[in-house]
Amino acid sequence: MPFSFKRLEIPDVVLIEPKVFRDDRGFFLESYKRSEFAEFGIDEIFVQDNHSRSRRGVLRGLHYQNPPRAQAKLVRVIDGEIFDVAVDIRRGSPTYGRWVRAYLSDENMRMLYIPAGFAHGFLALSDVAEVLYKTSDEYSPEHEAGIVWNDPEIGIEWPVKDPVLSPRDCRWPGLRDAVNAFVYGGVL
Repeated sequence: MPFSFKRLEIPDVVLIEPKVFRDDRGFFLESYKRSEFAEFGIDEIFVQDNHSRSRRGVLRGLHYQNPPRAQAKLVRVIDGEIFDVAVDIRRGSPTYGRWVRAYLSDENMRMLYIPAGFAHGFLALSDVAEVLYKTSDEYSPEHEAGIVWNDPEIGIEWPVKDPVLSPRDCRWPGLRDAVNAFVYGGVL
């Protein structure tokens, strides 16, 4: 199997390490193989790829899309390093409001699978960070929602105190007041 799958402290979020074939020419890896992901239990059909470039200290998030346009994500870094975060926002979940993190970089080549029902955000740790991520549904502005990055009820331990944020990301509400249609085991 060219992938190693590891469930994080919130078991629905999965850290994935591809098998990397290196030689004097460089490297080769499979970044996604539906059959192997499905065998592990990640049976998403990804329909959109996104690519962002951020400078050091830029924080993007915490974002999600509500049903019926909810998105699972498969995140990886092709240049630089990020501190990647997923927050469980499924009301009634035993891990509701808890967060997990992973350091993703072009060196470790790890990926993070984040299912629907989680808010997602990341912080660029390197001078430049280029992030690619697959989503299981297309972008839908009318279903887009978010949670403020520093919600004290969630308590994410970001590695910087004063990140660079978009005006929109500064205005998201806390988890308690967020528009959120996710319920553990289903949706409203």
